[in-house]
Amino acid sequence: MRKAVNRRGRNRERKFFDALRDIFVGAKVEGESGYINLMKIKSQYYEKGVFPRLKQDIESALKSFPEFREELFEKLYTFFQRYFSESGSIYFRYTPLHQNVYEKVYTDDKDVILFWKTHMLYYVKTDRLFKNLEVEIESQNSNLKSQKFKFFFDVSGLEHKRANEKREIIFEFKEKRKDGVPVFSVSYSERGKITKIENILKSLKKEDIEITEEILEKAFRVFEKQSEVDYFINKNAKEFLREQFNIWLYQYVFSGESVWTEKRIKQLQVLKNIAFKIIDFISQFEDELVRIWNKPKFVLNSNYVITLDRIAKKDKGLNLIEKILEHKNFEKQVKEWKDLGIVDDGFNKNKIIENDLTGKHLS
Repeated sequence: MRKAVNRRGRNRERKFFDALRDIFVGAKVEGESGYINLMKIKSQYYEKGVFPRLKQDIESALKSFPEFREELFEKLYTFFQRYFSESGSIYFRYTPLHQNVYEKVYTDDKDVILFWKTHMLYYVKTDRLFKNLEVEIESQNSNLKSQKFKFFFDVSGLEHKRANEKREIIFEFKEKRKDGVPVFSVSYSERGKITKIENILKSLKKEDIEITEEILEKAFRVFEKQSEVDYFINKNAKEFLREQFNIWLYQYVFSGESVWTEKRIKQLQVLKNIAFKIIDFISQFEDELVRIWNKPKFVLNSNYVITLDRIAKKDKGLNLIEKILEHKNFEKQVKEWKDLGIVDDGFNKNKIIENDLTGKHLS
């Protein structure tokens, strides 16, 4: 019996730390921006900084109340799991229905619309995170009998796209598993490559797998509907989480036990102290994300700049143009201009700025 209790306690402890890891690591986000680089550092901050210190603080706090260990982790998890999201963002996530203040609504152009109570958040981006997935499709045959078809999608060869890059995914038949389930490899489309349904159906037929085009396309659609992940930054994580914890603790105290011993009050004080330490760890990094998000960008005007002379007229405008011309991705920009017909093949970036007796100026 004691072994079962200890095992249950360890499970709750592991469950809590796994959930805490989610908020510091979150779903893997790809790209090269300063924000994304900081998100990657955030995971190291958890593994090497937060996790060891927090375990040490908890062990120290529980010396006087070893029997409170299991309940401590249970209550910490009960509270924090409401605000943990798969992207590591902090907001009302898994809350009771009357507190469900986050909801995503898509318009025709798929813009994200949020409830007014999400005013404490900065919306960063939405991305799809594909994982290996087994899909089961149910269909009726000509005799109106129900049939089930299983498919497995392998994303091991799916290279990460660049930040904000829009790319379609394509499917190819890979192999037939020992249990007869067809396996499809998933990759991003390159040079206009598309999924060739006819070729896939032929490959399946060679493996004695009889599947219609309709069922196959339905399986592909189900795979593509994997959850989209929203990335947010909380404008004031410390104030938000502390306020929510105080409300949660108040509700617990006044809806639970009617008699409070000195020992019980001290146990709840330990709970609050540990919870606030966790909140401090979380808010330290979240505040850094806010500072980066609000960092002034190199923007001269809120409107589009159509001609370089508008930039050149600004203070140190020519210096900014030179920085743009020397940027490592400038050639990619030129290629895009050519594709759009903005410039022709004779475009030469070295002729944009001239340096003569009158000084530097636009040519």
